[in-house]
Amino acid sequence: MKHNRVFHTTRLRLAGLYAGTMGFILTLCAVGFYEAMAYSHVSELNHRIESVAGTLHDGLEASLQQPGKLEPIVQEFIPSLCIARTTCAYKSTATHYLGVFQEYGYYIRFVTLSGQLLASAGEIPTDLPVRVETEPWQTLEAPDRTRYKQLSLLLKTANQDAWGYMQVGRSLSDIDGHMVWVRLILLIGLPTAMLLVAIASWWLAGQAMLPVYRSYRQMQQFTADAAHELRTPLATIRANLESTLTPDATDADAWDTLRTVERQNGRLSRLVHDLLVLSRVDLQGLPAKQESCNLNDLVNDLVEEFSALAIASNISLTADIQTNTPITVFGSEEQLYRLVANLITNAIQYTPASGQVIVHLKRDDHHALIQVQDTGIGIPSKEQARIFDRFYRVNSDRSRHTGGAGLGLAIAQAIAKAHQGTIQVKSELGKGSTFTVQLPLRKDK
Repeated sequence: MKHNRVFHTTRLRLAGLYAGTMGFILTLCAVGFYEAMAYSHVSELNHRIESVAGTLHDGLEASLQQPGKLEPIVQEFIPSLCIARTTCAYKSTATHYLGVFQEYGYYIRFVTLSGQLLASAGEIPTDLPVRVETEPWQTLEAPDRTRYKQLSLLLKTANQDAWGYMQVGRSLSDIDGHMVWVRLILLIGLPTAMLLVAIASWWLAGQAMLPVYRSYRQMQQFTADAAHELRTPLATIRANLESTLTPDATDADAWDTLRTVERQNGRLSRLVHDLLVLSRVDLQGLPAKQESCNLNDLVNDLVEEFSALAIASNISLTADIQTNTPITVFGSEEQLYRLVANLITNAIQYTPASGQVIVHLKRDDHHALIQVQDTGIGIPSKEQARIFDRFYRVNSDRSRHTGGAGLGLAIAQAIAKAHQGTIQVKSELGKGSTFTVQLPLRKDK
């Protein structure tokens, strides 16, 4: 396949289509996985911030009296609260809320309506910008490029006047660090997966095209063999006609030429007939009209018919029917007759003088078995796999003493398959061959 430019190009395109499709799907999956993981982490963090901020908001809002002023009770509520522009020292006395800040890295800030920082608590960098925005959620970035997720809630006094903002946030450094590793894994894993997909795509494209390529090669071989078989008789006819049409040709030469033309025309007719039989069996299978076929009578008739040919070749041809009960199958008697006839003809052609050909007929529980056994030249084991190919001859033997065009066994196999049967060969070089046809028995209604 690699030496054929058309198939090689098609394989490249098919592999590219496979790889491109799988690459697109893998990329979508990778991006989806990354976004889903990032969304999951951020959603979980937002939920925690909302929970902490909601609890603090509900606990503090009732104690606020004057806008922009922290009441002493707030410092009692959050002992670690550090007032802006004062020196703060860490206090070990901690409430539940302070414990949450210290354990999970949260911070809290109190900001006036104008954006002035009043106090803060928790793990918060001193240079984190203070923003007052209408949107409750903000993502802030410190000078060291550490990102923070922050929720701003409006606080009101007991008289429902706007007091200022409470901002609760947390660092995103652990989430960002985790996502960096995820990106690194995807950046390394995705190209590696794409490379493996490309290799697999090339192999799969080859496997997908292999039956097509084999069919293409068989078609090429069929064309070459058919051309060879047609060229020989046509060349013979032309040569004889040219010799006959010379001025010196006699009536005897003309008669010899006509007889040669008749023989070659017969060869061409048989070749065309065999090709038509193969085509008909391939396209149509069994004929619409089928019947019960008695294989006992069929074998006896064929042995009797080919006895003259066997005697002329000094070969013993006998039938061995191993049951007195009629063995019947359902199908086309004409095609089955042709199947067994081809096997007998093949056996006689490849069996030397004084040899023997035996046609066995027997049955098992579900099948009829026809075996054509000869003591001929045998078939090499490496050739047996191709013996049923059209126009195929062992060792490319195209000499005329064996007759035929190499289509007999191909026709026999096609007929056997059309009858839901099989045909097999066992052969040993120099000792002979046995062709076994297995056909399903007729089922009595």
